[in-house]
Amino acid sequence: MSDISTPLPRQVADAYVDALITLEPIMGTLLGVKESARTLPDFSPEGRQAVAELARHTLAVLDESERRPGADTDAERRCGRLLRERLTAELAVHAAQEDLRAVSNIHGPAHSVREVFALAPTDTVEDWADVAERLRGVPAAFDGYRKSLELGLEQGLLGSPRPTRTFIEQLTDWAGEKQGWFDEFAAGGPDALREELDAAGRAATGAVVALRDWMRDVYAPAVQDAPEAVGRERYARWSRAFNGTDLDLDEAYAYGWAEYHRLLGEMKAEAEKILPGAATPWEALAWLDEHGTHIEGVEEVRVWLQSVMDEAIAALDGTHFELAERVRKVESRIAPPGGAAAPYYTNPSEDFSRPGITWLPTMGETRFPVYDLLSTWYHEGVPGHHLQLAQWTHVADQLSRYQATVGIVSANAEGWALYAERLMDELGFLPDAERRIGYLDAQMMRSTRIIVDIGMHLGLEIPADSPFHPGERWTVELAEEFFGMHSGRPADFVESEITRYLSMPGQAIGYKLGERAWLLGRENARRAHGDSFDLKAWHMAALSQGSLGLDDLVDELSQL
Repeated sequence: MSDISTPLPRQVADAYVDALITLEPIMGTLLGVKESARTLPDFSPEGRQAVAELARHTLAVLDESERRPGADTDAERRCGRLLRERLTAELAVHAAQEDLRAVSNIHGPAHSVREVFALAPTDTVEDWADVAERLRGVPAAFDGYRKSLELGLEQGLLGSPRPTRTFIEQLTDWAGEKQGWFDEFAAGGPDALREELDAAGRAATGAVVALRDWMRDVYAPAVQDAPEAVGRERYARWSRAFNGTDLDLDEAYAYGWAEYHRLLGEMKAEAEKILPGAATPWEALAWLDEHGTHIEGVEEVRVWLQSVMDEAIAALDGTHFELAERVRKVESRIAPPGGAAAPYYTNPSEDFSRPGITWLPTMGETRFPVYDLLSTWYHEGVPGHHLQLAQWTHVADQLSRYQATVGIVSANAEGWALYAERLMDELGFLPDAERRIGYLDAQMMRSTRIIVDIGMHLGLEIPADSPFHPGERWTVELAEEFFGMHSGRPADFVESEITRYLSMPGQAIGYKLGERAWLLGRENARRAHGDSFDLKAWHMAALSQGSLGLDDLVDELSQL
């Protein structure tokens, strides 16, 4: 029996966060921890082992904690359950030595290093001194990452060839021809630190070049014949990490196809309103690319996206949500060049001194069709990622720091964001065929993600009722062709997406499967309450319970 001196699960979880950010200072910067501003993680095998040892120690403490009196309250039980599930899933990934083959076009160690500078405070000379110190740490961080990949090569744990090629191209972009990305960033600092910042920027760019050359000359040739797909065992492990549940992958694959057929019918109906006689919905979308409503200019689209979120907040607050003043603040920004094509969101800092931020990669474009962006910004901003993740931050003192930040389950957050897109359709915010077909196209993309992500990694058979290669087995080439045929987005986006799925197996399926969980939880709660069901109250209770895996999400939502 544990005694009263043993910490409760929420205390265990928060102690884990405190310890983790000393090992993962990028996470500290995301949370707004000033002490994290000067350092970078150790991406070497030894550094990754230290993170795993912390997780093992925390699970041992949690075992004792859950036997303590008072650990059986809903708040403690929910936090302990999340902490155990997340750390167990992460340790399974570590035990499989996935860190030794972590090459991605969107979510690798090098990407995390670069992105943290875009979030760092730069208001004072002291802030820039922290930046300079962190820049000086880039060579060691990249060297540690390279050591992990070297060990992977020695042990036959190989990254996928296609993400490797893309990553090398990205590193070349970051290195620049005359000035690298880190040099340009350092150039924005004050004259008082000019010599120091310039030297640190050159050192960071030198590390980019060194990593690029090694990836090109050593790593890429070594993995060129490695399989792109990960197979069922690795896929199931990653799926657990991203979704917080052990999915029936064959059932999920069938669900993706069911949604595909449903959405295709809806898209055809909207396409007929836009371009009567269109052979496919994507012919109508191509017509909208040329003739539909659009925004001209990069700064102009940033301003427009900000207005979309501001208007959504004004319309939804008090009617379908009750938002604290600090949650109402969200910024639209243009993403740094040289990354993946998909828009993304970053959480506010814990004290809200840095607001939530949506990021648009322009991919060199200056003309932006509205149909392609409106639903996406309901997803990334309001009422999507921003309302959920900022609300978690707002109520962190009622939950735990872990539940509101580090313990995020991808499928929970992405499922809410896709639910948010559907909610805006249900509420009438997509009043014409142009905007609605853009929403349906986004939904279709998430359905085809399930199909191709599971299909190509597991080598599944394409169903007999498919209009595309029925009876054949999925390959990467077929996945890209199918995805491109069923997307209104440009070819570089499609290529970037398939590369992303190859390097993050199991993540892309969480959007639709997470949305399904949110919808089922809402429907169960509606049935339980009958005519007294209050959607606004349900939304706020749902957004205030912190992170949950899909194992637990439906149960908790159904009881609200």
